[in-house]
Amino acid sequence: MLVTLIGYRGTGKSTLAPRLATRLNFDWVDADIELENHTGRSIREIFAKDGEPEFRRLEREVLSLLLKRERIVLAAGGGAILNAETRDDFRAAGPVVWLQASIETIARRILRDGTTAPHRPNLTLAGGVEEIRAILAEREPMYHTTATIEVNTEGSPMEALVTRIVAQLPPEFQNRDLQKGTHS
Repeated sequence: MLVTLIGYRGTGKSTLAPRLATRLNFDWVDADIELENHTGRSIREIFAKDGEPEFRRLEREVLSLLLKRERIVLAAGGGAILNAETRDDFRAAGPVVWLQASIETIARRILRDGTTAPHRPNLTLAGGVEEIRAILAEREPMYHTTATIEVNTEGSPMEALVTRIVAQLPPEFQNRDLQKGTHS
């Protein structure tokens, strides 16, 4: 059993993943951090030196390994859904939760997050709100077709979001013994 969180950067994947994992008594993994650990380089460095196609190849490689694990909440990179095989693998591995927020909220969260700029490159020449608008227009159909659960993260406390997600998970995730960590 595995739960994957998808969505644009700044929608709350890395913040929500550990809280959801705790509720489910799962481990959690941030795919971008795993990719940086795997390569020994930041995402920004990979983009700058090798380009986006190489980054996407490495991302696919790391995700293929992570999706074989059990009992994890996976915070996927925002662009992981660009690969059709990865989208299929996400759905096959378990529930996929699409975290959403307004363009303005995403931009504000990205600016407030001091770890984003040194590690994540702009994906368009425009950057900022225009970049978010353009990238979301391209990705939203893929997020929508990949997701089994959609959650807007606007103005909700993290614990309320966790409760909302857990309530929408399939019955096998609802088992209270599983959530407490006891197995029968």
